[in-house]
Amino acid sequence: MASSRPSFEKRRLKRSHLFYYLRVFDRSNNEMLGHLVDITPEGAMLISENPIPVNTHYQLRMQLPAEIFGRAYLDFDAESLWSKPDTNPDFQDAGFRLLNVNVKDTAIISRLIDDYGFRD
Repeated sequence: MASSRPSFEKRRLKRSHLFYYLRVFDRSNNEMLGHLVDITPEGAMLISENPIPVNTHYQLRMQLPAEIFGRAYLDFDAESLWSKPDTNPDFQDAGFRLLNVNVKDTAIISRLIDDYGFRD
C-alpha cells in the first residue's frame, strides 16, 4: 500500500511532541482546524476531527499556552502536504510545511518546544 506522504519528504529537523495540544484556527474563517501535535520552525502536524485537503495554502493562528515574548497566539502561513486517518478512527492527522517563518516566529516556536515539548 502506497504511503500518503510524498516520497520527497525529508525532515531536516526532529519534530518535538508537545504536552499540550494547542488549538489551531484557520484565519480566513476563524474556524478551528485542529490541534497541534508537533512542530519545528519548518513543519507541523495537526490532529483534526475532519480531513484536511492536501496541497492547500492556509493562514493559521495557533493559541499559545502562555504569553511568549508578549504574544498569546502565533500567526503563520502553511501548506498542507499530507493527510491520513489517525490511529483513532474519529480523527485525521495532517502534515504542514510552514511558509515564510520570520526570526521572531522561529524564536517563539523554539521557546514553545523548550518550555512545553517532551524531552527525548
